[in-house]
Amino acid sequence: MKVVVPSSPADAKGLMTAAIRDDDPVVYVFHKGVLGLPWMARNPRAVDEVPVGEHVVPIGVANVVRSGTDVSVVTISRSVHDALDVADRLAGEGIQAEVLDLRTLVPLDREAIVSSVAKTGRLVVVDEDYQSFGMSGEVVASVADVDPSLLRAPAIRVAVPDVPIPYARSLEHAVLPGADRIEQAIRRVLDLR
Repeated sequence: MKVVVPSSPADAKGLMTAAIRDDDPVVYVFHKGVLGLPWMARNPRAVDEVPVGEHVVPIGVANVVRSGTDVSVVTISRSVHDALDVADRLAGEGIQAEVLDLRTLVPLDREAIVSSVAKTGRLVVVDEDYQSFGMSGEVVASVADVDPSLLRAPAIRVAVPDVPIPYARSLEHAVLPGADRIEQAIRRVLDLR
């Protein structure tokens, strides 16, 4: 079974096309914050052009949505947008963060993860899942299994603490990874607290 999680309108179309054409079962997860709905927090990155005609995004292939040399920020779905916002802001300070959109949870593009970390030497994983037993641990393990010496600093996971997700929007946002927590993690991994 495969699991795809798009972060943009173009990837939504491309991954849906790939899922339909795939011979295996594909679970298609689409975050409510990427829908561009007016009742959600404004997210200009969620409203974008959808390619006309044939468009397929290969399942299992991550996408470097922003190149960088100082830190790899590996994430998926709605968190890609926050990571890009933070990377843009930190670029003004000379910090070049690479943002890797996994796009597919299963199979995980371990090669892209390791390649990015080999370039930057630092890893921040952003995941709206629980920190325990979630995607973030698997991403860190992908690097540790291949070559832990690629990391010049311990990897940092920005994820949901092991508490129930609140229903109230303000409380929900308090536990989910957001731009502030991502920026703090990047500064910590770069030792710029």
